[in-house]
Amino acid sequence: MLETLDLPALVAVFLCAALVVAVSGTRLARAADRLADMTGMGEALVGGVLLGMATSLSGTVVSVASALDGRASLAFSNGIGGIAAQTAFLAVADILYRRANLEHAAAELTHVLQAALLALMLSLPVLAFAGPEVSVLGVHPVSLLLPVIYVLGTRSGARTRSMPMWHPVTTPETRKDLPEEGHGGMRGIRPVALEFAALALVMSLAGWVIAQTGGEIADRTQLSEATIGALMTALATSLPELVTTLAAVRRGAVQLAVGAIIGGNTFDVLFLTLADIAYRDGSIYHAIGRADLFWLGVGIAMTSILLLGLIIRQKRGIGGIGFESAGLLAVYACAILLQTVVGA
Repeated sequence: MLETLDLPALVAVFLCAALVVAVSGTRLARAADRLADMTGMGEALVGGVLLGMATSLSGTVVSVASALDGRASLAFSNGIGGIAAQTAFLAVADILYRRANLEHAAAELTHVLQAALLALMLSLPVLAFAGPEVSVLGVHPVSLLLPVIYVLGTRSGARTRSMPMWHPVTTPETRKDLPEEGHGGMRGIRPVALEFAALALVMSLAGWVIAQTGGEIADRTQLSEATIGALMTALATSLPELVTTLAAVRRGAVQLAVGAIIGGNTFDVLFLTLADIAYRDGSIYHAIGRADLFWLGVGIAMTSILLLGLIIRQKRGIGGIGFESAGLLAVYACAILLQTVVGA
């Protein structure tokens, strides 16, 4: 059906699907915050795992659908480009959070662990790209290893929250994760959980529309699939992370905001596993190009800057934001410039 639409109509459908993702993401943040209080799991863990997975669903659908269509570059760059965009969103949230540097206020060992886990997971596709062309039934061993590392890392995060081996220094600007009064406890968890699941489903369907229209736009324009994936579909499917992060910061749930971005990014790496399974012309890591590898490097660099910010915990920097937020915005802006102007 999309083949019958002209280019302006395709773009309109793309933008409408992106709007659905954004609106659903706003409500998803509220539901996640309430679930964190009701279950006692805490904002950092709920944001990093539950909200991170839910906001990544639309992006997952884009990568899998693109891989099934044989668009390896679009599938890969959508996931990796989304990681770069979502990390930059934390800097935007830091600008809006005027009390202190966001990474200072959201002091939580779980965030540090997840950021380190993300850096590890992002390094494995580099090894797959540069290494020999090996695969098992068309799937690279790295794709099989990524979910194992994710599960083990997530379990370690849960143990770290319950039995931390060290604690961050508490300052007047540190926001503790305390349950809100009057959330109803476990009795009201079912309707909130159902609302959360319904919103996640809506975003998944919108993600499928974004994948189909994004592929058609790539076919009808001179833009490469890597550019479409990293700068169009990735940004569109990353809108839930932007919306939920800003909404969480406005609610004062800074742990949820940071956890949703880092956790969502970690889950996004699993796009590569699903895309590799869906791509039937061999390993997806050997079907991508330099532009896709470029965005993988951008993701590793930005994650490393964020990890440094979480450890150093600068209270206030220039303009009220820390060095890590300035660095994240600079790296992302330079990456976009190189991709669109120089043609990395």
